[in-house]
Amino acid sequence: MSDLKTKPHDGNVEAFLNSVEHGKRREDSLAMLEIMKEITSEEPKMWGPSIVGFGNYHYKYESGREGDFFITGFSPRKQSLTLYIMSGFSHYDELLQKLGKHKTGKSCLYIKKLEDVDMDVLKQMIRESVKMMREKYPEE
Repeated sequence: MSDLKTKPHDGNVEAFLNSVEHGKRREDSLAMLEIMKEITSEEPKMWGPSIVGFGNYHYKYESGREGDFFITGFSPRKQSLTLYIMSGFSHYDELLQKLGKHKTGKSCLYIKKLEDVDMDVLKQMIRESVKMMREKYPEE
């Protein structure tokens, strides 16, 4: 069984975000940092080389594989700002329709610019996802 490559470390979150070359992506990332701190009431932590994560949970699959991961987070990628909505998107159809310009993956929400989306809807999605994850994986 291979180890998960994305692990938390003591890297400086603000130094990482301030080093983002794309000016708008850097600005949006610093805004997202504050939004996620407020919603989660958690301090950010670097996960791997380029993800800012908040909180963490322990998972264990039926296969026996287990590990730890962040409850929510984001990464200023080259193509877009990637938000990690760890609860997935199956229950967010209505919110996604109201969100604005975006793309989704399994648990990833891709946004080019924060001004392309409705910030109230985005915050609601993050809040609901964090709540679901905390209910599904309560701290022991």
